Amino acid sequence: MYAASREASSRAREALRAALTGSDTVAATTGSELFAVVAVLDDQRSLRVALADKSVSSSVRAELAERVFGGKISGTTQAVLTTAVAQDWSRTRDLVDTLVLLGREALLRAADERGRLTAVEDELFRLGRIIDDNPDLEQALQDHGKPAAAKRALVQGLLAGKVEDITLQLVEQAVVRHKGDSGQAIDELSDLAASLREQIVAHVRAAVALTPQQREHLAASLQRIYDKPITVHVQEDPTLLAGVVVRVGDDLIDGSAIGRLQRLRQSLT
Repeated sequence: MYAASREASSRAREALRAALTGSDTVAATTGSELFAVVAVLDDQRSLRVALADKSVSSSVRAELAERVFGGKISGTTQAVLTTAVAQDWSRTRDLVDTLVLLGREALLRAADERGRLTAVEDELFRLGRIIDDNPDLEQALQDHGKPAAAKRALVQGLLAGKVEDITLQLVEQAVVRHKGDSGQAIDELSDLAASLREQIVAHVRAAVALTPQQREHLAASLQRIYDKPITVHVQEDPTLLAGVVVRVGDDLIDGSAIGRLQRLRQSLT
């Protein structure tokens, strides 16, 4: 995002935090309704352009949002939406992407109020690994020719009754709307859940399963490096031969046997 949209997004997120009252019901409703607003905007280009049009006063944009959505969403959701559309956005897409983020945050805060945020984060991580390990599933989820209803049915068939309802909502919305790597989209949700717990995520690939003690030692080491609490998500990957590969954000720490062999080969060329 450009600077204007970053500032607008920050103000919209502040409005969301202020609007949520600590009730999981309010947070869950707000998240679901924001996703519904995004679905409308995705389908109606002229509306989303009008709501982000900087050449029109913020009050006019807010009035338009009220005319279109008033009475169809809760007062809390309407207040958050009004704040969002009243901001100056560098691009129309930034407004819609921020509404998606607000919807996700609201649902995750509902999970937190229920004491289920850690469970949701873990389910999202596990699902991301399942998608990564199943090319046929990944292809089905990101098939651009598949109707949204068919993707929803696929997600429902995979997850309904097996995961938290908030996990299901987050995954369904991400899969239906996301145009790229579905596994990556799910990982972004998992990372967002960790950030709401004021933690950062270390994605670890290990040649063999790590013991609880090894996980604790790795988390402690990474916490010293990054000076923040760390959530460690581990995926077994026998192709590494030995050792681990750790990704934290854009940082990559390759301590695997295959990584050492590759570096040795490069040094000899």
